[in-house]
Amino acid sequence: MRIALVGTRGIPANYGGFETFAEELSVRLVERGHRVTVYCRSPHDGSRYRGVDLRYLPTVRHKYFDTLAHTGLSTFDLLRRRFDVVLYCNAANAIFTWMPRVLGMPTALNVDGLERHRKKWNQFAKKWYLLSEWLSTWCCSEVVSDAAKIREYYFERYGKESTFIPYGAETEKVKGAAALERLGLEPGGYFLYVSRLEPENNALLVRQAFEQVETNLRLVIVGDAPYAADYIRRIRDTRDPRIIIPGAIYGEGYRELQSHCFAYIQATEVGGTHPALIEAMGRGAMVLYLATPETEEAAEGAAVSFTEETLVEKLRWASGLSAEERGRWGCLAQRRVQERYSWDAVTDAYEQLFYNMRC
Repeated sequence: MRIALVGTRGIPANYGGFETFAEELSVRLVERGHRVTVYCRSPHDGSRYRGVDLRYLPTVRHKYFDTLAHTGLSTFDLLRRRFDVVLYCNAANAIFTWMPRVLGMPTALNVDGLERHRKKWNQFAKKWYLLSEWLSTWCCSEVVSDAAKIREYYFERYGKESTFIPYGAETEKVKGAAALERLGLEPGGYFLYVSRLEPENNALLVRQAFEQVETNLRLVIVGDAPYAADYIRRIRDTRDPRIIIPGAIYGEGYRELQSHCFAYIQATEVGGTHPALIEAMGRGAMVLYLATPETEEAAEGAAVSFTEETLVEKLRWASGLSAEERGRWGCLAQRRVQERYSWDAVTDAYEQLFYNMRC
């Protein structure tokens, strides 16, 4: 099949979950003999990456128009080409998904989580996401939900059946530790938090809670965000020498940090299946997570939940655990990912969906 993937910042992944998803899925589809084109916003060295065709188009660098501008331009570009199926990411892009359909190119839309609940959006953006939820129920050929809770939401609110395909993750630790050495860290000597540094992801909450815990462990807050400078300044405003905030780290360095952390902290409020959560679980890390329905679904007894009120208490509890106790939690987490979140199984599901859409 000729497949187009639209709505992310592109690959190689250097931003967030959708970009990692785009890379992992597209590369595996190419390995299975398909021709995949990923539409990108930022130039990479070359027009191909690991066998995937890269199509670069400009965008409007603005918090509220970046995604829509690039997806709109990408859609008009792909209308001049021929694809067997087009996969869109992000519910905000639902308005474009009918256009390829009228030219005989079926479209799938991965809606992710309930984006209108994110604190970063103003009222107009939240209303746009609400409208886009409705548009997604009829503009595209298939709606894809990456969490069962999101599938339930679309059915209960709109009567729309969606195809449930979860996110994927690798299931092994990496041995290297070059990223730890650069940051002055010891294996097993730090809590790790990774996310876009936006209010609904609660990096500030994690930092302030950690400051109240007496421990020799350190806290590493990894991430960045293009339109959250004020919030990031608040996160960085600490005098605690145990806290390291290195910015965004991708690739092997990211994998090393997850593989060797004392415990991983997931504090996001909004979203479907959070990529960083299951990636940390797949590395065998003990995970502490903010209790939300979607995250409860992913963890399902293989990680430890907390609320905003109990985070300090849970950090103190975790700090006192032995390596053996943490190892048991890590084994549970890794087994959970092996059973449910394999990238190969995710690729199987998307490949079958695409075949079905062509019929």
